[in-house]
Amino acid sequence: QVQLVESGGGLVQAGDSLRLSCAASGQTFSSSAMAWFRQAPGKEREFVAGIAASYIGDSPYYADSVKGRFTISRDNAKNTVYLQMNRLKPEDTAVYYCAARLSPVVTTIPTYPYWGQGTQVTVSS
Repeated sequence: QVQLVESGGGLVQAGDSLRLSCAASGQTFSSSAMAWFRQAPGKEREFVAGIAASYIGDSPYYADSVKGRFTISRDNAKNTVYLQMNRLKPEDTAVYYCAARLSPVVTTIPTYPYWGQGTQVTVSS
């Protein structure tokens, strides 16, 4: 069983930065693909960023809407994945969810079996 706990959300102004953290329990963190999704009111949950398992190279993947502004990384020693969000825009406002799957490969489809409770990010204009 994997438990995920997100932190780091908040209210910021457009152009500001935030870093989200997701602490994972369990012994399989380093071999698991991790991802961040977000869901705005009235919209479907969408893929933001993902990172593959370390043993296949920690490859990052990004949605086009955040490429160049967001960076995903992982610290296997701390069982934590991060999402550094720079140059935030009002359209980035959403609840951000951390997700994990026991496969080493990232998928952009929200079929991950493990999810955190979500953290709110609000960007004012």
